[in-house]
Amino acid sequence: MVLYRRNRVTGGTYFFTVTLRDRSSDYLVRHVHLLRDAFRLVRAQHPFTIDAIVILPDHLHTIWTLPDGDADYSGRWRAVKAHFTHALRVTGESLTRDNRGEYRLWQRRFWEHTIRDERDYAHHVDYCHWNPIKHGLVQHLADWPFSSFHRYVRLGLLPSTSNWTAGISEPAAYYGEI
Repeated sequence: MVLYRRNRVTGGTYFFTVTLRDRSSDYLVRHVHLLRDAFRLVRAQHPFTIDAIVILPDHLHTIWTLPDGDADYSGRWRAVKAHFTHALRVTGESLTRDNRGEYRLWQRRFWEHTIRDERDYAHHVDYCHWNPIKHGLVQHLADWPFSSFHRYVRLGLLPSTSNWTAGISEPAAYYGEI
């Protein structure tokens, strides 16, 4: 088994990709209210800031900043996944178990990247917001409801026009495909 090494920076800012095992599933958007509830519950118990997020049918990308002195993002992800899985089962969704007894909903691990500086942060925020277009879900960012893009517009950090990316190439080109 591969030994995964996580970069743990207390109070750090991280970009994550978290994926369902079944890449053809739409659980995350079909039950987005349950996912939001899971985030709220975990944030109430173990605070962190969601700087940016996009929720797609089978995966999500997000940027979190943890409190000073805290680097336990793995525990938070474990709790988010557990809360969402439990809530999904309560709705009657049929989830199977694997040979370990775990529900076969989430991929076991997640991808994490420690944000290095403001440029890295901006590029990962753009990547989050760009993702619905990348996956062909919408042609205009403003049309995808499950994104912090709308919060950025409300705060005046991005223009409300859906062509805010007109002056840049696909964000992934800045740092490689994620």
